[in-house]
Amino acid sequence: MQPLSSWPKHSGIVGVLTDIDDTLTTEGAITEEALRALHDLSNHDLRVIPITGRPVGWSEPFALAWPVDAIVAENGAVALVQRPEGALEKLHQQDATTRTVNFARMQEVLKQIERRVPGASRATDSGGRECDIAIDHSEFTQMPQTDINRCVALMQAAGMNATVSSIHINGWYGTHNKLEGARWIVRELFGRDLDAEIDRWVYVGDSTNDQLMFEHFPHSVGVANIARFAPQLTHLPRYVTQGERGAGFAEVARAILAGR
Repeated sequence: MQPLSSWPKHSGIVGVLTDIDDTLTTEGAITEEALRALHDLSNHDLRVIPITGRPVGWSEPFALAWPVDAIVAENGAVALVQRPEGALEKLHQQDATTRTVNFARMQEVLKQIERRVPGASRATDSGGRECDIAIDHSEFTQMPQTDINRCVALMQAAGMNATVSSIHINGWYGTHNKLEGARWIVRELFGRDLDAEIDRWVYVGDSTNDQLMFEHFPHSVGVANIARFAPQLTHLPRYVTQGERGAGFAEVARAILAGR
């Protein structure tokens, strides 16, 4: 990872995709500095789309309050789009029947994990989830890495995709992930091919569930607290900020605007 200060200025950036927890937020809340950075990006006609493992229910107030084009939740499964009249529109990648079947299967896996892994418990935001399950490993509890690995293994043994964020272990059925969610929402909202212009988008993240994005985006940036997860990453971001969490995101926003 190179320091963000070595990132060449790029006047052609059109949008920013970003993780939320521990990237936009600090101690679970967005700071005034990070929120101002979102406004600055939006005011300069940049597209801004957070992509998170958090549930769609949890994401709704932020989709209404933040100056963003959409929030893609549950690792690419569902998006919230604020329409001009102020209403939120919910978009899904899977049809209703598939979601119903998968939800029932996932609840059984969740119960199995809670029975078999001592101390494993579902995330407190689970009531807002539609397309995945989540185990808390660092938000309100601390789970050792061996137990995190066991949870991931149980999800995978049940045929699920599994990933680890800075706070949760997420599992789901389907082909979606953060990258597919990004491709989908850019196509749905703007009629654009993300892969064809990927060098015009920036991705900002902080943990292992961002590494697919780090791998694909030439303009990939980790906020400084990514150091916690760096030993577990096969694909590191190209650049890293000096600041952690929301301060790091604000640093990225300033760098982008300085190049315009």
